[in-house]
Amino acid sequence: MGAIARRTTLSAAVFGAGSAVLAGCGTPLDPRGDEGGDGEISLTVATNAVSGGKNADEADWIEDWVIPRFVKAQRAKGVRVRVEFVPSGVDDEQYKTKLALDLKAQAGPDIMSLDGIWVGEFAQARYIKPLFEVAGTTAERWEGWRQISKRVRSLARFEEKLYGIPAGTDARVLFYHKPLFRRAGLPGDWQPESWQDVLDAARKLKRIDGVTPLQINAGTPMGEATTMQGVLPLLAGAGGHVNKGERWYGDTPELRAVLGFYRDVYGKGLGDPRLQQEAKGRDKSFEQFASGKLGILAEGDYFWRDVLAPKTGTSPMKTRDNDVGYALFPARARGEGIGGRDFVSLSGGAVHVLNPHTRHPEQAFELLAMLHSAPALRARLGDRAQITERDDVNDEVLDKDPMLRFAADKALPVTTFRPGLAAYPEISLALQEATAQVVSGKDPKQAAAVYGKELEEVLGGSDHIVG
Repeated sequence: MGAIARRTTLSAAVFGAGSAVLAGCGTPLDPRGDEGGDGEISLTVATNAVSGGKNADEADWIEDWVIPRFVKAQRAKGVRVRVEFVPSGVDDEQYKTKLALDLKAQAGPDIMSLDGIWVGEFAQARYIKPLFEVAGTTAERWEGWRQISKRVRSLARFEEKLYGIPAGTDARVLFYHKPLFRRAGLPGDWQPESWQDVLDAARKLKRIDGVTPLQINAGTPMGEATTMQGVLPLLAGAGGHVNKGERWYGDTPELRAVLGFYRDVYGKGLGDPRLQQEAKGRDKSFEQFASGKLGILAEGDYFWRDVLAPKTGTSPMKTRDNDVGYALFPARARGEGIGGRDFVSLSGGAVHVLNPHTRHPEQAFELLAMLHSAPALRARLGDRAQITERDDVNDEVLDKDPMLRFAADKALPVTTFRPGLAAYPEISLALQEATAQVVSGKDPKQAAAVYGKELEEVLGGSDHIVG
């Protein structure tokens, strides 16, 4: 089945959802009446979180900490406001489609959370507008901008305009199992300076019976993890890009180099090709690392804080702090990464945006600002450490965790972000398919050529393809 026939864009998803779904959407911006006639302002906040379910900590934080304090602060200013949190605990695509339907109908929540890669898609569909157009000079003067770096702000930027406030970010690194490294005669403070260094370390680990040396996510069962933890960091390390504005790179030397690296890993026994074909392959790689059966794993800092966490992780590792090392993704060779970098990373995250049809842009932005205030972020984290969007909060909380401090100080300065364009999800899938072909034995040049043709099908021709 062809690429276009089996994939959907935002517009197709919205039109395909039909009027029955639209009729079921909440419409807090419905202009009927005056919100009770008592002068009370009504605001709504929506994220894909629900108490007791998906992202429960986020839902509880908004309902129990943010909303009561915002209402109290507004009351002190003489403003009566009622804030409703609109929970959701569904698949991300379902959540995305519902928001699109609401916005298309000029309805929906005043504040909403979008995945960073949806920002350009929603902007191109004219469902959202630049933040300063909606909220005006109040938003431009917000003190919080001084604490959010330009690099992190780029998560919320599309075509040089800022559409919201990033809600935290992350970074990709190489994790390695120190006890296995010791057995293989490798250094405990390992930092590869090239792809060859990574392969050389994997070859030494291969000498240990029962150990998979290296896991770089590949194939379609891994989904977006293949693109984020594998293809895009490697592509950046080869000096390549996935796009240039709204034009996309096809069968390029840099992509062939990336696929060649996959061949070196999975075609030469340095990785387990079966994991790339299993629906739970990524989870199995986590379990293997935690149990000392996997030497090197390319992952986001999520792996450290949520998977290996000694008490709360899904694959808890009691000796994590002593036995897990982390290193930057090297460029193919020194100076060959994008912008002449020696090391690279990739980051993602959510963005909070304002509904362009909100009837109360001033108060909506004040609520948005509170969501991203230092006290609010500290309250959400509690005694946990996590990279936030704010440098001042990171300065306070990351010293609790040297790995996250490393990610913030070393990986974020060399990071890149996925393109927030409507075509990206389809192109990401095509990249995943290219890696799957190489893992299955196809020559990297052939897989790159197939990707180039797939790109033409996705984009409806070659006019938007570079190379």
